[in-house]
Amino acid sequence: MTTIEFASETSRITSRPAVATRVANTAVNFYRAWKNRRAFYRLGEMSDAELADIGLTRADLHVAIDVPFGRDPTAMLREIASDRVETIEDFARKVA
Repeated sequence: MTTIEFASETSRITSRPAVATRVANTAVNFYRAWKNRRAFYRLGEMSDAELADIGLTRADLHVAIDVPFGRDPTAMLREIASDRVETIEDFARKVA
């Protein structure tokens, strides 16, 4: 076997697991996005008081649902809630 034949054989062998890994990761990410969207829709069934208990408003749900399907709306909600907490804490420091 020459060096050229070995090099082409090696690259073909190593690329198959990489492709399989990418396909598996895509499937896992799709499943995770689907599962998180289902959980997100359950948040819509909560009352405004229940949403306030976890630091969200109904408007936050409307903002987060506008993300594309591949993105996780619950991640957007986490960002919104953490920004709100930081703002409230900053305001409390200024008052105190």
